[in-house]
Amino acid sequence: MSNHKSFELGSIVATPGVLEICPPERMMQCLRSHVAGDWGVCCEDDKKTNSEATVLGLRIHSAYPIDPSLPSKGYGENTLWIITEADRSATTFLLPREY
Repeated sequence: MSNHKSFELGSIVATPGVLEICPPERMMQCLRSHVAGDWGVCCEDDKKTNSEATVLGLRIHSAYPIDPSLPSKGYGENTLWIITEADRSATTFLLPREY
Protein backbone atom coordinates (compact mmCIF):
# COMPACT_ATOMS: atom_id res chain seq x y z
CA MET A 1 0.00 0.00 0.00
CA SER A 2 1.05 3.56 -0.54
CA ASN A 3 1.70 6.33 1.93
CA HIS A 4 -1.40 8.46 1.51
CA LYS A 5 -3.87 10.60 3.40
CA SER A 6 -7.50 9.46 3.67
CA PHE A 7 -9.87 11.28 1.35
CA GLU A 8 -13.57 11.81 0.75
CA LEU A 9 -15.25 10.11 -2.23
CA GLY A 10 -18.20 12.46 -2.73
CA SER A 11 -21.04 11.05 -4.84
CA ILE A 12 -20.21 7.63 -6.25
CA VAL A 13 -21.35 7.13 -9.84
CA ALA A 14 -20.71 4.65 -12.65
CA THR A 15 -20.95 4.90 -16.41
CA PRO A 16 -23.33 2.64 -18.37
CA GLY A 17 -20.37 0.69 -19.78
CA VAL A 18 -19.12 -0.24 -16.32
CA LEU A 19 -22.59 -1.21 -15.12
CA GLU A 20 -22.95 -3.45 -18.16
CA ILE A 21 -19.72 -5.46 -17.79
CA CYS A 22 -18.38 -5.15 -14.24
CA PRO A 23 -20.03 -7.12 -11.43
CA PRO A 24 -21.06 -4.93 -8.46
CA GLU A 25 -18.95 -7.08 -6.10
CA ARG A 26 -15.85 -6.34 -8.19
CA MET A 27 -16.66 -2.63 -8.23
CA MET A 28 -16.80 -2.65 -4.42
CA GLN A 29 -13.50 -4.57 -4.15
CA CYS A 30 -11.84 -1.98 -6.38
CA LEU A 31 -13.40 0.93 -4.49
CA ARG A 32 -12.07 -0.47 -1.20
CA SER A 33 -8.60 -0.69 -2.76
CA HIS A 34 -8.88 2.87 -4.13
CA VAL A 35 -9.78 4.26 -0.69
CA ALA A 36 -6.98 2.24 0.94
CA GLY A 37 -4.36 3.76 -1.38
CA ASP A 38 -3.85 0.63 -3.47
CA TRP A 39 -3.94 2.28 -6.89
CA GLY A 40 -4.10 -1.03 -8.77
CA VAL A 41 -2.29 -1.47 -12.08
CA CYS A 42 -1.25 2.17 -12.53
CA CYS A 43 2.42 2.76 -13.35
CA GLU A 44 4.75 3.65 -10.47
CA ASP A 45 4.78 7.36 -11.41
CA ASP A 46 0.97 7.48 -11.32
CA LYS A 47 0.92 5.69 -7.97
CA LYS A 48 3.29 8.30 -6.54
CA THR A 49 1.21 11.11 -8.05
CA ASN A 50 -1.97 9.64 -6.54
CA SER A 51 -0.44 9.47 -3.07
CA GLU A 52 0.66 13.11 -3.41
CA ALA A 53 -2.83 14.02 -4.69
CA THR A 54 -4.39 12.82 -1.44
CA VAL A 55 -2.32 15.42 0.43
CA LEU A 56 -2.47 18.23 -2.16
CA GLY A 57 -6.17 17.86 -2.97
CA LEU A 58 -5.71 16.83 -6.60
CA ARG A 59 -7.54 14.29 -8.76
CA ILE A 60 -6.93 10.61 -7.90
CA HIS A 61 -6.99 7.98 -10.65
CA SER A 62 -6.81 4.23 -10.04
CA ALA A 63 -6.92 1.33 -12.51
CA TYR A 64 -7.88 -2.28 -11.84
CA PRO A 65 -8.52 -5.40 -13.92
CA ILE A 66 -12.23 -6.07 -14.29
CA ASP A 67 -11.47 -9.79 -14.25
CA PRO A 68 -8.52 -10.20 -11.86
CA SER A 69 -7.60 -13.56 -13.44
CA LEU A 70 -6.78 -11.79 -16.72
CA PRO A 71 -4.05 -9.22 -17.43
CA SER A 72 -4.67 -5.47 -17.45
CA LYS A 73 -2.25 -2.79 -18.59
CA GLY A 74 -4.05 -0.04 -16.68
CA TYR A 75 -5.80 0.99 -19.90
CA GLY A 76 -7.65 -0.76 -22.70
CA GLU A 77 -9.57 -4.01 -22.39
CA ASN A 78 -10.25 -5.59 -18.99
CA THR A 79 -9.61 -2.29 -17.21
CA LEU A 80 -11.78 -0.39 -14.75
CA TRP A 81 -10.84 3.16 -13.86
CA ILE A 82 -11.88 4.95 -10.69
CA ILE A 83 -11.44 8.71 -10.61
CA THR A 84 -12.01 10.87 -7.53
CA GLU A 85 -12.30 14.54 -8.47
CA ALA A 86 -9.92 17.09 -6.98
CA ASP A 87 -12.73 18.83 -5.10
CA ARG A 88 -13.84 15.41 -3.76
CA SER A 89 -17.37 16.04 -5.04
CA ALA A 90 -17.55 12.74 -6.95
CA THR A 91 -15.89 9.41 -7.58
CA THR A 92 -16.61 7.84 -10.95
CA PHE A 93 -16.25 4.27 -12.18
CA LEU A 94 -15.58 4.26 -15.92
CA LEU A 95 -13.99 2.29 -18.71
CA PRO A 96 -10.96 3.82 -20.44
CA ARG A 97 -12.89 4.04 -23.72
CA GLU A 98 -15.51 6.17 -21.95
CA TYR A 99 -13.02 8.84 -20.83
